[in-house]
Amino acid sequence: MAQTRTPAKHFAPLAIGAPEPFRALPVKLERMIHFVPPHNDKIRAKIKDLAGQVDVVLGNLEDAVPLDQKENARKGFIQMARDTDFGATGLWTRINCLNSPWMLDDVIDIVSSVGNKLDVIMLPKVEGPWDIHYLDQLLAQLEAKHAVAKPILIHAILETAEGVNNVEAIAAASPRMHGMSLGPADLAASRGMKTTRVGGGHPDYGVLADAGKDGATPRNFYQQDLWHYTVGKMVDACLAYGLKPFYGPFGDFSDAAACEAQFRNAYLQGCLGAWSLHPSQIDIAKRVFSPDVAEVKFALRILDAMPDGTGAVMIDGKMQDDATWKQAKVIVDLARLVASRDPERASEFGL
Repeated sequence: MAQTRTPAKHFAPLAIGAPEPFRALPVKLERMIHFVPPHNDKIRAKIKDLAGQVDVVLGNLEDAVPLDQKENARKGFIQMARDTDFGATGLWTRINCLNSPWMLDDVIDIVSSVGNKLDVIMLPKVEGPWDIHYLDQLLAQLEAKHAVAKPILIHAILETAEGVNNVEAIAAASPRMHGMSLGPADLAASRGMKTTRVGGGHPDYGVLADAGKDGATPRNFYQQDLWHYTVGKMVDACLAYGLKPFYGPFGDFSDAAACEAQFRNAYLQGCLGAWSLHPSQIDIAKRVFSPDVAEVKFALRILDAMPDGTGAVMIDGKMQDDATWKQAKVIVDLARLVASRDPERASEFGL
């Protein structure tokens, strides 16, 4: 069993002069983590406009960045961070994996240059708490050295079988943990899954209806969600430790309906957001990870009828009790967060 710090030391900074860890994660709207390639000058020039349209801007330094552009991507991210006022929009970066030749310079250069603007570092291919411990200590040392005022959080990507197997230990590894994302493509390869799709379902993965007694009735085939088990396991680990679970990438930009279906499955299971790899996926994420207007209005009726969350009432012929009050509060709390950044939806919610 992995060793963790004792309760007395859990929230102690890991370096003299580093900021104290958060006792609870900052409340932020993160319906989509929008990936941008910082080595691309044309895209980087659009960041100021983009920052007002998304909840999180992530400068991607890892996969999809050519080897000969790794250093340019790092420099581009630093320039992008310096030049842009992100306001309430989160600023993240996905660094290269721990065993790469670029990871150390990614962290040192970015924290020393723009550590006070950076909210989260996304760490790829996390396999166990030891990966988090290493980055945790390194960040504390750099925060202390460069007078970073607030702790930079760590977001882990689950994209190996070992990482999924150790998901709870990863969640418990550090108070610097922000949350986790499912990385379906690398995870599929790690598991030996027989799919080349980046997220989403597969037409051959499903259940077949029972044969009719006459043997002649066509048997319906129902496609299933390849990622249901893993998302559920990740959500449980995250919520047990007060972290935020996210669905990761959906690679088929031409199939908006399938993207929305995958995002919605993740939302219903408890995920707070997903990655958007293409501008067309931004509005999908906003739509999916914002609560339904009718659900918000009904949830508000439950809270109004049960101000202290106790007892039981009947609303539209359905019994509501303390359990449904808790469900209603989850929906209304999310609606208020969405309303704080989205005036149109605030009006629709009646908030």
